[in-house]
Formats: sequence, structure tokens, C-alpha cells
Amino acid sequence: MEMLWFWLVSVMVAIYAVMDGFDFGAGVLHLFVARNDGERRTVLAAIGPWWDGNEVWLLAAGGSMFLAFPRLLASGFSGFYLALFMVVWCLILRGIAIEFRSHVPDGMWAGFWDGVFALASTLLPILLGAALGNVVRGVPLDSGGYFQIPLFTHFRVANPVGVLDWYTVLMGVLVLATLTAHGALYLAWKTEGEVHRRCRRAAPRLWLAVAGLALVATGATAAVNPALYANLSHAPLEWAGVALFLGGLATVFIGLARDRHRAAFLGSSAFIIGILAATAAGTWPVMLRSTLDPAASLTAYNACAGPGGLRAGLGWWFIGFPLAILYFACLGRIHRGKVRAAEDGPGY
Repeated sequence: MEMLWFWLVSVMVAIYAVMDGFDFGAGVLHLFVARNDGERRTVLAAIGPWWDGNEVWLLAAGGSMFLAFPRLLASGFSGFYLALFMVVWCLILRGIAIEFRSHVPDGMWAGFWDGVFALASTLLPILLGAALGNVVRGVPLDSGGYFQIPLFTHFRVANPVGVLDWYTVLMGVLVLATLTAHGALYLAWKTEGEVHRRCRRAAPRLWLAVAGLALVATGATAAVNPALYANLSHAPLEWAGVALFLGGLATVFIGLARDRHRAAFLGSSAFIIGILAATAAGTWPVMLRSTLDPAASLTAYNACAGPGGLRAGLGWWFIGFPLAILYFACLGRIHRGKVRAAEDGPGY
């Protein structure tokens, strides 16, 4: 049951990364691929029906973690208090920027909120990437399962560590580049005109940068947490994740070469899911690694709830998850094809 819930939470985190990832990427590119109000409203029209629903997956992952692994959530929330507040504020600012930019018909007003939208969309992937880096590197968990960690210390991966060091910053940059490239493919698929052409030109260069950063990050991860790759010999799911992200990367470049942007976008989704799946399989059963004492690490076994709660939650999960998938399938059908900005309002 612990392994099942570990993977259910991992699945929802991966879905969140793919779904909210493309509108993060669209936000990062917002000021570069859209040069006037009409083009920027076209970008908002592309993500408008999706962005707030996409964030539901973050809530679903957090709620599932609260149900299945309460000790992990308690430890993470207390230790990453400042970083979590930064994430929440960036999420709030993105939503406010999207909704407020068209409330006043003034160029300065819209330009200010466009800048806020782009800034918050840029900071969020960096923060989430740094969070992934902290999970892989580990945190100073004590025997009671709690830790306190500053934003940064000496920028090395040795204790005393901070949220930010050279490795977690590298992971933040990798996630930023990946989601920006992911967003470029989505916009190339869903838009027309100059926005489409600029995204089409930017996507190959962005994906070359992602491939280079992924190679560097792989070597850095082997140095920071060698155990992640030591599990390869008895972790077939880790091999499956590696195959998925390599296949996804190949699909991206093939799709771009053939101007099949939907296929390229699906390839980029597979790339993201594959990296997260390989990471999850490599760390199993450890969910939060201790840099002080490996015995103090939180695992799927010592951080989970009781069997009764896990069984009850599983019943509700198999009701809620298909309903969420059905909602997004209907949304995709309603908004299929190229988008066009509405005549008034935020664009959608």
C-alpha cells in the first residue's frame, strides 16, 4: 500500500509539472514572443482555459501527500517555510496578473501586469526546480524528522546546506529551461501568426539548451547522490523513466523538424514525466533524504499514515482522479484547434 501511494503522489506531481509547466513556459516567453497587446492577449487566450485548472493538480498532490504521508508533509512545510511562501506568492501574483491586466484600458497598466506575470512565471520553475534539487541532495533531517534550513549558506552541498546551493540552482535553471521550451511548443501548437513563428524559431534552440543542461545535471546528480544511480540494477521503473525521457526528447526534435508541433509537445510531456519517474524510482523508498544521518531519512514506510486511512483514501482517489481526467478531456475537446484572442477582457 505504501508503494502504491508513493506512485499515486508521484503521478499527480508529474501531471502538475506537465500541465502547469506549459503555462509557466508561456509566461516566461510572454514578453519575448508577443510584442503588442493583441499578441499578448493571444498568449493568454492559449493558456486561459487551462491555467487555473492546472493548479488543481498541485492541490491534489499536496492533499494526497497529507493523507498518505503526513509526517513528510509536516516536516517539509516546517523546514521549507520561507521557500513555500515564495512559491505561494508567485502563484498568487500570476493569477492576479492574468486577471487584472485587462481591467483598465491603459498601456502602462497592462504593461506592468505583463511584467509581473513574466517575473512570477520565471521564478516559479526556479523555485520548484530547487525543491527537486533539495529532495535529491537531501536536507538536515534530525532523528525527530524535522529540520530548519536557511535560504542559502556557503553554496556547497556539504552541511550546513541551504535551500540554494550550486546543485539546487543548477536544477532550478534546468527546470526553467525545460518548462520554457515546453511552453514554446505549446504556443507553437496553439497559436498562429507572429506568436507562432517566434515560438517555432525559439523552440529548437531552447531544446538544445535543455539537452545540454540535462547532461550536466545528470553528472552533477551522480556526484551529489550516487545512490540514485546505484539503484539502476534493481529498479526497472528507473530504466523505463530513462527510456521515456530519451524517447520524448527524440520526439521533440523529430516533431519540430516535421512541423508537427502537437507531437513535439507530447514528446516534451514525455520528457518531463520520464525525468520525474526516473528520479522517483531511483530514490524509492526514500522521500526526504537526511544529510545528517541516513537512518533519519523519511521513507514511504516510516512517513505513511495507518493502513485504514490509506485504504479509505484509495477509494476516494479512484473516484476523484477519473473525474479530473474527464474534466480536462472535455476542456481539451472544447478548446481544440488554434486559439484567437477575444475582442475584450483578458483574451479568453
